Amino acid sequence: MMPTETFTAIPGVVSADTEYAEMARRPLAPEQCALIVVDVQEKLLPPIWEKERLVRNVQLLIRLAGILKIPALVTTQYAKGLGGTVPEVASMLPDNSAIDKQMFSCFGSDVFCSVLKRLPGKRTTVLLCGMETHICVMQTALAALRDGYLVHVASDAVSSRTELNWRTGLERMRSAGAILSSAEMMIYELLRSSAAPAFREMLPYLRG
Repeated sequence: MMPTETFTAIPGVVSADTEYAEMARRPLAPEQCALIVVDVQEKLLPPIWEKERLVRNVQLLIRLAGILKIPALVTTQYAKGLGGTVPEVASMLPDNSAIDKQMFSCFGSDVFCSVLKRLPGKRTTVLLCGMETHICVMQTALAALRDGYLVHVASDAVSSRTELNWRTGLERMRSAGAILSSAEMMIYELLRSSAAPAFREMLPYLRG
């Protein structure tokens, strides 16, 4: 007879995994979400890994936010030196002034925190896109988690100058409790049904 193996649970691991699974099972609800577009700037974008993919998916998320009335916040990192939001993103948010910051985390800006807290409705979930994954996006995600927000990161709408830093940033956020998703995953989850008028409005852009 083979000896019976016994396993000792590592304190905190099972409960942490269970809690993460519970968060990942919660469906996204438009009325609970805020979209945060982090630092997609003129002087930062050129060396970004797969920058065309990033811009295209950020645009999709912004378009969805407009259709579903999800408020969007846009930030820049030291715009005086690094330039404003790239035109192809800024043009989709003509009524949104970028919140300029010098702290890497968006939550390091008092203006950002104030605007986020004043958004209409009960915004308990933040949807993150932008750059760089391993710096400003990651630090914003960690701060949002510490403040009690549910954090979803569109992994194909964030990037860094290198693929390694993109992957490492995503791993750190996942380990901290952020839910990793993709732009299309977020979009289809928030739209919920192909019968919804919002889906028909969004569909031409999803086919592109």
